[in-house]
Amino acid sequence: MADETEPAHDPQDLERFLVTRQRAGDLDGMVALYEPGAIIDSGDGLTEGKDSIRTFFAEIIASGRKFQLGEQRAAVVSGDLALTSTRFPDGSISAEVARRQGDGTWLWVIDRFSNS
Repeated sequence: MADETEPAHDPQDLERFLVTRQRAGDLDGMVALYEPGAIIDSGDGLTEGKDSIRTFFAEIIASGRKFQLGEQRAAVVSGDLALTSTRFPDGSISAEVARRQGDGTWLWVIDRFSNS
């Protein structure tokens, strides 16, 4: 398993890193998976930018809720963009857009977060 601070070298790593870091209470590691201007659509409105994303995830961690691993679909990659998605045991689906960074790592830009 990857180190909690390891960057995503493949867009497929992002979801697993998010779940692993959330379960470990690693707020900084979770926020590090997003670009500075990233947006999360949580179903309860948009969360925009790293400061807001930090607050959003801090509240989830504080609630004691643990993210579940689901069935990750193969990423659809076009150049420096990738569409990632996961189907969770309850049938809900997340969808994300990741962008390849200048150093070859991947960060999410848009995250359609599953609240289930």
